[in-house]
Amino acid sequence: QVQLVESGGGLVQPGGSLRLSCVASGIIFRMVVMGWYRQAPGKQRELVATITSAGITNYADSAKGRFTISRDNAKNTVYLQMNSLKPDDTAVYYCHARTMYNYWGQGTQVTVSS
Repeated sequence: QVQLVESGGGLVQPGGSLRLSCVASGIIFRMVVMGWYRQAPGKQRELVATITSAGITNYADSAKGRFTISRDNAKNTVYLQMNSLKPDDTAVYYCHARTMYNYWGQGTQVTVSS
């Protein structure tokens, strides 16, 4: 059974920072592309960042320069460090794993507000 479990979401002020974590099980973690997506109310799900097994990263323009995706293969964990957060970053953030299939976590809420 493949499971992706996100954590680290919460309420943060504009300009603040937050680190999301996603622990994966049921996959050969070190061999798969991992990513973070987000979905705001009334909006489509969108890519935030991805990281390959070799550590190559890709970011949405909105995240570039503010967010950093990383992975710890020994812990089967992918992280999203979010700095300089804006209210527009408010969304449910989902962990994603690409193997032969696409797997999704349940999501963690990030709210950026004064």
